[in-house]
Amino acid sequence: MEPVRRAVIDVGTNSIKLLVADVAGRNVQPAHEESRQTRLGRGFYETQQLQPDAIARTAEAVAEFTQTAREHKAASIRVIATSAARDAVNAGELTAAIQRASGLKVEIISGGQEAGWAFQGVTTDPELARTPLLLLDVGGGSTQFILGQGERTHFAHSFPFGAVRLLEKFPHSDPPTRGEFTACRDWIKKFLHNEVRPGLEPALRRESGSKPGEIQLVGTGGTTSILARMEAKLDRYDRARMEATRLSLEQVKAHRKRLWSLPLTERMEITGLPKLRADVILTGVLIYETVMAEFGFKLLRVSTRGLRFAAVMG
Repeated sequence: MEPVRRAVIDVGTNSIKLLVADVAGRNVQPAHEESRQTRLGRGFYETQQLQPDAIARTAEAVAEFTQTAREHKAASIRVIATSAARDAVNAGELTAAIQRASGLKVEIISGGQEAGWAFQGVTTDPELARTPLLLLDVGGGSTQFILGQGERTHFAHSFPFGAVRLLEKFPHSDPPTRGEFTACRDWIKKFLHNEVRPGLEPALRRESGSKPGEIQLVGTGGTTSILARMEAKLDRYDRARMEATRLSLEQVKAHRKRLWSLPLTERMEITGLPKLRADVILTGVLIYETVMAEFGFKLLRVSTRGLRFAAVMG
């Protein structure tokens, strides 16, 4: 099968991401990737209204990425939008602004689609397609939990908590106080117990069966990419080294302790942590640490694939 060059632009709650890839069936070879933080979800969660300046920044980024995709000879360009767009009462303002700026229509995907596509994208990696895994995709506005193996999923759900949403729900001092950390952690623990555990825990038991410990926890999205870069002290994006990184619960906890102890200016100087992500990394790393502790996972693998890799195959 001859590969076809396609592009997908992912309009997320925190950032806009571009993937240009050569696609042949389930074989996806990235040709160009780019990300820009527009913080579409800033100031959103109190009113469920996307703010005009965030809409304008997002539409401009999509237009520029559209031009980049054309320069890379993409035969098709797909624009998808996730949590903030699907929850917004004024999503039409966003889609209209993007269409005016880029000439492209936007697909607002459901939480279920987002979860399923994240798993499909991660398992385009043949190694991850061969093993039972729990995929955790922490976004800005939502977090997807997907349990399965290969093309089979046994649990797939998108939950309305994410790194930007929590950052707005639990504003913090600079540096954060112990009480601010505890309030955020306790909220995550309660949410996991009340909303996630009732469906996920029985599925984990069924999947592990007589082979407990074989299910691998895999993280995809900005937080795990950053943690991998911080762990490996990478000052640039390096897919092979990032995906080779394994993070123990103790390592994740150590990163969280360090990040939550520092003021923003010092976090911005950490190798591997993009300056514009130095605020939202606080809640992202705390979500991963709490999930690992609550569900008994001792090791976290990192995947740089996910939603866009499935969307570009469609």
